[in-house]
Amino acid sequence: MPELFAQLLRQEFAELDAATASWKKLAKAFEDTQNGSRKRVTGPLHKAGWAGVSATYGFSAMSATETKLGTAEVNARLVATILDTLATKMRSAQSKLRSAVVDAEAAGHKVRDEDGWVEAKQVVDARYHNDPDYQGLQQQANAGLGGFRSRIDDAVAEAETASQTAAEALHQLDPFDLDKRYGGANAQEDVARVAEFAGINPKDVPDGKDPQQSKEWWAGLDEEKRQFYLAAYPDRIGALDGLPTPTRDEANRSALDLRLNDYALREDSLGYHDRYNYRHLTNLKDRLEKTDSGPANKQMYLLGFGTEKDGRAIVALGNPDSARHTAVLVPGTDNQLDNYGGQLNRIEKLQNAAANSTAAGEDVAVISWMDYDAPEVDGSVITQGRAKAGEEDLRNFTHGLRSAHEGDRGHLTFIGHSYGSSMTGAADAGGTGLDADDIVVVGSPGLTVERADQLHVNPQHLWVGASGNDFVSNWTSGLTLSADPKDPDFGAQRMYVDTSGHSGYWDDGSQSLDNQGRIIAGLKPRPGPSN
Repeated sequence: MPELFAQLLRQEFAELDAATASWKKLAKAFEDTQNGSRKRVTGPLHKAGWAGVSATYGFSAMSATETKLGTAEVNARLVATILDTLATKMRSAQSKLRSAVVDAEAAGHKVRDEDGWVEAKQVVDARYHNDPDYQGLQQQANAGLGGFRSRIDDAVAEAETASQTAAEALHQLDPFDLDKRYGGANAQEDVARVAEFAGINPKDVPDGKDPQQSKEWWAGLDEEKRQFYLAAYPDRIGALDGLPTPTRDEANRSALDLRLNDYALREDSLGYHDRYNYRHLTNLKDRLEKTDSGPANKQMYLLGFGTEKDGRAIVALGNPDSARHTAVLVPGTDNQLDNYGGQLNRIEKLQNAAANSTAAGEDVAVISWMDYDAPEVDGSVITQGRAKAGEEDLRNFTHGLRSAHEGDRGHLTFIGHSYGSSMTGAADAGGTGLDADDIVVVGSPGLTVERADQLHVNPQHLWVGASGNDFVSNWTSGLTLSADPKDPDFGAQRMYVDTSGHSGYWDDGSQSLDNQGRIIAGLKPRPGPSN
């Protein structure tokens, strides 16, 4: 250890800083290349409708390449984090060492240049060592000697430990992972070791129950910490209500790539449930990529997904952080991953309808929120159980939208269809409600309350639409899911619809769709011809 003293004392960090900067630059290049592939290659090909055998193999190859680019980015960020942390720890050790040397010399000791040994002071001529007072005077004068020596030894040991730990961490990053599809999983395993070395505790990630707390936590991180968390824990970051929409989208797309890559590597041995998820999450990814090369207001953002039970997904069309008007569509019975494309079609129609009623320059974002276990056509559809189980998640989500929104308060509308209206009603009735400006329910079997004034939304802004032959609204409403919301005594406002059936409310060219668009835009719906 003595030989390390002189090295640490005079250590320059310019080369280490340059190496760190180079790895950060490389990580950014991998990220930009991956995003560029999606926006300029994969996305346009999806949008153009490329299909057939060549397309199947082509998209598979491009997906594998983009996954490898993501893996390379994670590994490059891990290397940069290791080097950056090493430099920080070494600088800290050097600062402690130099301080100990300065203090020792100020106290009158000589610190040897070659090994850092702190020599004792001679305050009494050695010729008088037999004097009874000699030992006492010497000990008094050198009372701090042991402390100076310990401080120097500790500083050198600290630097040596940091160097060895960094070397081990770098050695454990397998360079062969960079161009392998399995490398993504291995990179995630490396994260824990690097995080521990860097002093990044995954327990510091908020639990997601308080969107404002999550927002403040993220805002308090520097850019390097943010990039590490995104690379290391994409699933957890993507799930945090209150974070910026582009951040959640980036995190969730990384998590989606990892999930799909895992399925691809195990494709021959997948069971029914995993094969179901693999197929439909792939479809979801394809649908997202179709919008990557389009205009900003037509880009889709992945705000959440899951594979438990029938699957779940949250997708925004347009950025709700900057939109003047935002709507959240909550689907009902029998909605799951295998038919989620239909929900994406509906939010596109709603966005177009709202855009027809907004002023110039006012953006509209519409979100499909399928983040609860929607009931099947069985006993669960006539109980409040699924709605009660998901109501807090929906409240957290909408409060997260409010926290993440930029500028003045935006206009927020909820649209609940079928059992989704029960989900919406339960969420707005409980806690502090949804903080919605308007709520629209169509084909509703009930809102889990007996009167409109039991909700947090102003009853003058609670709109009920029901077609004349909607079997759910006309024959099941008012039974097990509380009062019939279209009953005048309930206290809500009727919205004119001109469509038929339980799922026709989004028919092209209909007044049903136009009225929903008007409400999203902050206007009143148009009355029917007889009003």
